[in-house]
Amino acid sequence: MGDRRRDLLAGVACVNLATLTWAGNHILGRWLRGSAGPFTISAIRFAIAGAVFALLLAQRPAADRRLGRDAWRLVLMALVGVVLFSPTLYAGLRLTTAVNTALINGLGPVITVALAAAVLGERLTLARVGGAVVGLAGVAAIVLGGRRGAGSGHLAGDLVVLAAVLCWSVYSLLGRATMHSRSPLAATALPILLALPVLAVGAWWEVGRIPLRLTPPAAVALLGIGLLPSLVGFLAWNAGVQRLGSGGAMVFLNTLPLYGAVLGALVLHEPLGLHHLLGGLLIVAGSLWAVRSPV
Repeated sequence: MGDRRRDLLAGVACVNLATLTWAGNHILGRWLRGSAGPFTISAIRFAIAGAVFALLLAQRPAADRRLGRDAWRLVLMALVGVVLFSPTLYAGLRLTTAVNTALINGLGPVITVALAAAVLGERLTLARVGGAVVGLAGVAAIVLGGRRGAGSGHLAGDLVVLAAVLCWSVYSLLGRATMHSRSPLAATALPILLALPVLAVGAWWEVGRIPLRLTPPAAVALLGIGLLPSLVGFLAWNAGVQRLGSGGAMVFLNTLPLYGAVLGALVLHEPLGLHHLLGGLLIVAGSLWAVRSPV
């Protein structure tokens, strides 16, 4: 019993570490908006993470490293989950706050559940529909509350972030199918490595329009964004899933918007209003309702 309790506590700590690093990605992405463009941040981030993942992937069996019959799915994961998701997220962070971004990201589990029902034919229960409605009400509270603020003008950024969350949900479904035949490490590393040339071209095009200002603080932030959310977050999440199971780990995914909102307020001194509190509570409640409902 004691060993089981320690294992559960270790699992909870791991998944919370993962969501904390992912929330930190929003903070660093928002802070870097004056130093680099979305494609440049993404290219540097995944070049760093890709180098480490390539070393880890070298330890896997040859079959896990090769593009096989699921090559088309890996290419789609690269396009949707890396090439589209990452620059779109950082583009949104140029227009809206890290607080809004973190809270809207909390809608991810609801969107994933809805897509799984629409695309994979998974059962769409009343609880899942209710969770989606509650979560969308939370996003509406954040977006509309921000528009009523004193000239905040974050509507475009909020919608861009919502598009990024949709990309991530599609990537998650593709990843779930891919991991039936591959390890989680390979399913993460291969799309990153496939996406790197496209990100590099995008960064090369973008630097002429949004110059890279590589000050020492910006270099440290880019290193952090390459290591923390992509590497530490991934490894910690998988360690947590191993101990808690996927269902148990998914419940703690709802700590991401909470960590992000608090960090945005504390680190970036962003406003945290009543509409954020109400929207965040609705998003977390809707996600918990949808994810924890019986299949």
